[in-house]
Amino acid sequence: MRTLRTRKHTAALGAVTAVLALALTACGGDDTGTKSAGPASTGASTTASSGSEGTSKTDGASKGTDSEGTSKTDGTVQHTGTSKKTGTSGNSAASAGGNTSDSYAYKHPCRSSDLSVRVYPREGSATQHVIEINNTGANSCGLSYFPQVSLGAANASDHSGDIRPAVPGGLGGAPAYPVKPKTAAIAVIDLNPAGKGGVTWVNEMNVLPDGDHMANADTQNFDLGPDVKVDSPKLGLYRSTVAEAVSSMQSAG
Repeated sequence: MRTLRTRKHTAALGAVTAVLALALTACGGDDTGTKSAGPASTGASTTASSGSEGTSKTDGASKGTDSEGTSKTDGTVQHTGTSKKTGTSGNSAASAGGNTSDSYAYKHPCRSSDLSVRVYPREGSATQHVIEINNTGANSCGLSYFPQVSLGAANASDHSGDIRPAVPGGLGGAPAYPVKPKTAAIAVIDLNPAGKGGVTWVNEMNVLPDGDHMANADTQNFDLGPDVKVDSPKLGLYRSTVAEAVSSMQSAG
């Protein structure tokens, strides 16, 4: 019975195929009776391309954030609250090129949004700390000759009694300290140059990168930890290396 059914179906299909072939030939089909396929639609191609670009952009932004997050973990004591926001914009702007001349920096004070700040103990010293101001923007910018620094208690309601370090005198020369993109301005502070006694209530350092052009709201706070003794602190001018910054600090007061 199965053999008879199969033969009947085969015969029926052959008849239908023959009819279709005659119909296609009459309508202008090719010799085989099969119509040629056309090219893919432009709309579909464009959609696939856009989707690919969208994915790559998302992945790129995500990787940039991860990279920034890693850079913020450097140093013993640091604060980089704005670098995530500015790091991304700074990198994209840098790819387009920027002005890196000192003359440009003299006329363009640094913005807090284009800076990241780190504070960490200086290696080999029990009383000195390094203040590192990094330019994360695409252009050079200018800072005041030294950061504005005060030392106080983190939980104090009144900071009028905070201690301010001595700085070098006889300042003059260029209108600002220029900082090129992706480089740092470095200052060193010695909390207790004599290494004797000192007040013990200080546990926080407050740093404003540019006291001449920035608002007090841009001040960043750094925990100094317990058992810090402060007496007649000294702060040096911005320099390009720690060694030069130490030399400048020693001339303060």
